[in-house]
Amino acid sequence: MAESKRIIISLPNSLLQEVDHIVEIEKRNRSEFIREAMKLYIRERQKIEIKEKMKKGYREMGALNLALSELGLDMDICTLESYEAKLAECE
Repeated sequence: MAESKRIIISLPNSLLQEVDHIVEIEKRNRSEFIREAMKLYIRERQKIEIKEKMKKGYREMGALNLALSELGLDMDICTLESYEAKLAECE
């Protein structure tokens, strides 16, 4: 494991009791439990951030696609190239 740093945290007694119950069942210690909980939290937060970025991208592309569809067959080659460039930026 990488270099570790000791920290002090404060927990409500009820939460500490729940943690102690889980670590007893899983035959782990508090430090292992807290490390794993923090890793899980960070992973979930990253997933949420990625989903939000994807939503934003879909909204932006949806507006662009709607505008282009309203142009219909009147789209010239310059507009099409601009659209393709915008798509390429999203990759």
